[in-house]
Order: sequence, then structure tokens, then C-alpha cells
Amino acid sequence: MQTTPRRIPVYVVVPPRVLLLDVAGPIEVLRKANLEQEAVHFDVVYIGPARTLGSSVGMTISGIRPMPARLPDDTLVVVPGHADLPLGEPVTGDAQHAAHEQAIVDWLRRSIRPGIRVATICSGAILAARAGLLDGHACTTHHGCTDQLAREAPSAHVRENRLYVVDGERFTSAGITAGIDLMLHIVAGLAGAPVAVAVARFLVVYLRRAGDDPQLSPWLEGRNHMHPSIHRAQDAVAGDPAREWTVTALAREAAISPRRLSRLFNEHAGMSVTDYVNRMRVALASELLSGSQLDMEAVAERSGFGSARQLRRAWGRWNALPPSRSRDLAS
Repeated sequence: MQTTPRRIPVYVVVPPRVLLLDVAGPIEVLRKANLEQEAVHFDVVYIGPARTLGSSVGMTISGIRPMPARLPDDTLVVVPGHADLPLGEPVTGDAQHAAHEQAIVDWLRRSIRPGIRVATICSGAILAARAGLLDGHACTTHHGCTDQLAREAPSAHVRENRLYVVDGERFTSAGITAGIDLMLHIVAGLAGAPVAVAVARFLVVYLRRAGDDPQLSPWLEGRNHMHPSIHRAQDAVAGDPAREWTVTALAREAAISPRRLSRLFNEHAGMSVTDYVNRMRVALASELLSGSQLDMEAVAERSGFGSARQLRRAWGRWNALPPSRSRDLAS
């Protein structure tokens, strides 16, 4: 029996001189997420202060809808950043750009209410700050804009050197490509971490995080590094935890020798290959326990464990309560 998907309205607010990658990257994450599963569907609409606006790369964006008088419940509002000097554009029109930006700020101030999530990409945080949306919240932005953000929102807690910051219904990311990282985090929270892993692999990016960034435990454990070979191995395991992952098999995925994989895995992920595989299997078992009525043997088999006893042994390394008790609390 096919269930009706949860539909998430996504309104992308297009500012003048919009940084095209701030829109294309995060929204491509949502497009692929829609194709990967049927439980959640992201309905994307582009809105702004004018039907046609220029972009950072000199391309004109048209078909932009007016900013609505009221947003639907459960909406995600995405506010991308802008370029100070777009490609091929003369330094003119500052007054019109300022008027368009103010129109966005006024609309944000009127429209954002409890239950509406706001995600800012790069310097889009500045517009949210001017609307008072970041007051009292932890937030971040492009490293070149942190001082300005602190001035625009003196009561905000501006975090530097962060890929993204989540504080309640406020999601803020650092410069440009960090918007992809933030949107992968949002997708993982709404559609599940395996979906985010699949999307990241399709986009040929890594599920990464900075030292104190929000972490989807345990799916992003051991991801606080930038080594591409180890990320390839971790993506392979996270995409199919139940597969029989030997060090040799993962070394082939990472395109390095088994001995080098073991050494680099401990060095960069902070755990052994075996520990990482078991951690991902326990994570999958946890989702099966909370989202299905499968008995413990079936959960163990689908998670890649040889028996329920083996699952319980691995489970106890990371959880205080036994798996059966975890299911009771989830129900």
C-alpha cells in the first residue's frame, strides 16, 4: 500500500546578484532527494522582489514569483547570498539592488513565524539578520562576512570556522558550497541519513562536518576529516551497511591497499574499519527497530549481523539500553 508523501514547501528567496551556486547546489540536493525516496517530497518555489533578476555569473534568472502574503505551515525558506561584483556587470544599480534587498528583509520580518524553518546560505545570513531572525541564535556565514553579521545581529552568537550551524528553526551555512553540506543535513533529518548518503554520492561530495558542527549520530561519526579515500570507504559502508565489508573489499572502494586503509582509517576517522562497519550496522538496526515490526533475528539479518546475539553484543558498545528496550521507547 503506497502512502502519501509528506510534502515540504520550500521557498527560495532570490536576491539581486544572487550567487548561483548558493541556489543550484542546495536545491540539487532536494531534487535528488525527491528521486531517492517517496516518504518526503520537497516542493520548490522561487520567489523574490522582481520577476527577473541578475546572478553572480551574469546569467539572468526569470520566472521568479512574488513573495507570498503568507507561507504554508511546515515551510522551509532558503535565503541564498549575493555577489558584490557579478560577472560582466557594471557597478551600477546600487539603489535598485538596495531596494530589492530591503523588500526581502521586510518580507522575512513579516512572514517568518514559529514552525517556519529558515536556511541561509553564505551571505544570505545578512538579510536574515537585518530581519531580526537571528537575534539570540547561534549562526554562521561566509568567513568574509562574519564581522558584518555580528554588526547586523549584535545579540546573535556568530560562530566562525563552521560549515553550518543549526539552532532551533534557524539553519545557517558558511560560504557557497557549505550550503550543500547544510542541505544534506536537512535532508538527513527529514528523509533519513541513508537518503543523504545516496544524494552525496550522486553529487560526488562527502558528508562532512567541521569540529563542532551538528552531527547526525551515528551516521556522520568519524567524518571530521578531509581525506578522500577514507570518505569513499565510509560512503560505501553507509550506503549499504549490511554488505559483507572486509578490509580488502573496502580498500578496493577506496582505491588504496588494505594495509594503508587500516592505517588511514584509524588516523582520520578515529576508529578501526571493523568498528566503523559495526557502528553503521547498529545505526541501521536502530532505524529498523523503531520503524518496523521485524523480530530481532530479522533486524539482525537485515543489518548485516550473523545473529541477534551478535547484534546485541555490538549494540551494547554504543547504547546503554538493550535493543528491545530501545524499540519500547520508540513506540
